[in-house]
Amino acid sequence: MKSILVSVALLFVTGVLVAQPGSKQAPDGFDSPKADIQHGKIDTVSYTSKIVGSVRKALVYTPPGYSKNKKYPVLYLLHGIGGDEKEWFNNGTPHIILDNLYAERKLEPMIVVLPNGRAMKDDRATGNIMAPEKVAAFATFEKDLLTDLIPYIERQYPVKKDRQNRALAGLSMGGGQSLNFGLGNLDTFAWVGGFSSAPNTKVPEQLVPNPADAAKKLRLLWISCGDNDNLMSFSRRTHEYLKKGKVPHVFYVEPGNHDFKVWKNDLYMFSQLLFKPVDQKIFSEYTYLGFPASTNIRSAKYPQVLADHRVVFQLKAPEATKVQVDLNRKYDMHKRQDGIWEAITDSIGEGFHYYSMLIDGVPVADPASESFYGMGRMASGIEIPFEGGDYYAEKDVPHGEVRMKRYFSRASNSWKRFFIYTPPGYDKSLAEKYPVLYLLHGGGEDERGWSMQGKTDLILDNLIASKKAKPMLVVMMDGNVGTAGFGEQALRAFEAELKAVIPFVEANYRAESNRDARALAGLSMGGLQTLHSGIRNSEMFGYLGVFSSGWFAGQNELSGPQYAFIKDNYSKINSNVKSLWIAMGGKEDIAYENCKAMMSKFDELKLKYTYTEYPGGHTWPVWRNNLYNFSQVLFK
Repeated sequence: MKSILVSVALLFVTGVLVAQPGSKQAPDGFDSPKADIQHGKIDTVSYTSKIVGSVRKALVYTPPGYSKNKKYPVLYLLHGIGGDEKEWFNNGTPHIILDNLYAERKLEPMIVVLPNGRAMKDDRATGNIMAPEKVAAFATFEKDLLTDLIPYIERQYPVKKDRQNRALAGLSMGGGQSLNFGLGNLDTFAWVGGFSSAPNTKVPEQLVPNPADAAKKLRLLWISCGDNDNLMSFSRRTHEYLKKGKVPHVFYVEPGNHDFKVWKNDLYMFSQLLFKPVDQKIFSEYTYLGFPASTNIRSAKYPQVLADHRVVFQLKAPEATKVQVDLNRKYDMHKRQDGIWEAITDSIGEGFHYYSMLIDGVPVADPASESFYGMGRMASGIEIPFEGGDYYAEKDVPHGEVRMKRYFSRASNSWKRFFIYTPPGYDKSLAEKYPVLYLLHGGGEDERGWSMQGKTDLILDNLIASKKAKPMLVVMMDGNVGTAGFGEQALRAFEAELKAVIPFVEANYRAESNRDARALAGLSMGGLQTLHSGIRNSEMFGYLGVFSSGWFAGQNELSGPQYAFIKDNYSKINSNVKSLWIAMGGKEDIAYENCKAMMSKFDELKLKYTYTEYPGGHTWPVWRNNLYNFSQVLFK
């Protein structure tokens, strides 16, 4: 009995209930009136607005048992663009939701003010609600709120007048207002909530210019949106910025659209956290739905990436007898009555991964996902976001272009093509010439790999903008030439192709044409091609990058001639090549042991190199990171 009393007592801190994580959604009946409980009261009040120059109206909810002898915290609750001070009352029934929560002892007593967020003399939601002057009035409301409404409430009601006891929240346009005004006035509000925030929400950098200050002052920042809401992008971009800036917040993704079913649920969940000690460790417990992967085709809801990087897959195949997802390992999918198969994976590592759907044993691309040429065929791909992925994020920086160029190859006597990245300003600085990185894909891929799966343009755009890499051309050519495999004949066929491409690039693009302005790099198969063509032609390349590759240990027929060449030419190679940069994806990389054996041989042969590891195995997340780091070494 004593332990029970202690547990109950721990729910109170200085007489205030501690916020506890509860259910992930409001229960049935949460918004239904109950006759056998105490009820709060809703009144209409009028206040003089100096900002607008008129008398304005608001609704005020006082809780059950309200007493003028007690002081209360205040929640200011804002409506959407098509409403007014009565929108919440008529459609969201906040008085009923809050009455029921009080009856269950889940709520700290508070006053709730429902103002008209359209701060203009004719503030009715009539006519063209999207008219410029009416939209502008929602921004003007910030001054009306701070200058006129809050002082009025604090004169007329027994309220606590400090930031710790003021909360601001709203739906849609009101959600944007709440984030804009609340985060813009952290000395006034410590509790802020944006429900399905609209496009009026400021960009994150303006919303929270000082993340450390926001993290220090906020008691609760709540951002929520329905998973089928077309305005999700505004909530998501704010969440991602806050996560990067380490600002604690709830990001609550819930089932639903842009409607009061969602917003009632938001109020139910949000209000229970207000004006209590809050353990920020519970914030992540409110996020339980995921997002469509960025690699999905337009409007496809699945695959969906959950907060813990598990992935939910769905596929409609009513006639199939067995369906699996092949993503790192095979996951059995389970058939629902509507013919849709579903599976949830384990947590998946960062970045890009190939996957396939196995329908009765036949591997096919997921029709809901973008397809990529990999594994020797078209396959689906999925992007798993992670905090360290900022270096290939789309940012507001000058952007270069990826262009496709066809050419006739005399080496292979066929038409071929390559993709070329031209840096920002390439078409303006017509007198400037650029160094060139020739960047090679792996086996089972082609010239599209580095531009599509590798995000080469975004990596270079961001590096160049931050002055961490020199502006350069990047040529992504097709390494699938000659005979199949990695034998000497195939490697020599690629060497011939490379020597045909280089003069073509230098004749058709403003490329510098000297060794110190040329680099050659590749992943896996492309790494072997780099080792062969780069080392044998060190007079042509000042920089060589070898990603997840190495001469096969134990295959002396292939590696022996390479090491013999290095032994006879190591002094020239060391002199010509400014950087032989070797990178691996850790011990789980399938090329790890080959690479280790090769580097041991390099040490024996006195060949200079730099070695680095980035964990992730033999995958694109590793190679993106390799390009990011190698690019910063080049042409300096």
